[in-house]
Amino acid sequence: MTTTTAIPTLDVRTLPHEGRHRLIFNHLAALPEGDVLHLVNDHDPVPLRLQLERQWPGQFEVTYLQSGPALWQLEIRKLAAVPAARSDSCCSGGACCG
Repeated sequence: MTTTTAIPTLDVRTLPHEGRHRLIFNHLAALPEGDVLHLVNDHDPVPLRLQLERQWPGQFEVTYLQSGPALWQLEIRKLAAVPAARSDSCCSGGACCG
């Protein structure tokens, strides 16, 4: 018997840009090790990927499932546990770029 578990999808296209990274990082921090999150965005999230690697180097693997021009879908796999984020700071230490 095969069991299929739905992969959680986070669609941030309708959210304000200034809150997207914080929401995404909160979801990724709560993701169990080895699990994946599908991210749907309206632009190529290069700043997010760079920020992710700066904050948690080597702890996530990002795979593009769809690359524009109007829609980007990524699969983000958590490879290792990440330290808890500080409650007095956003995910980038105050330098969020949306």
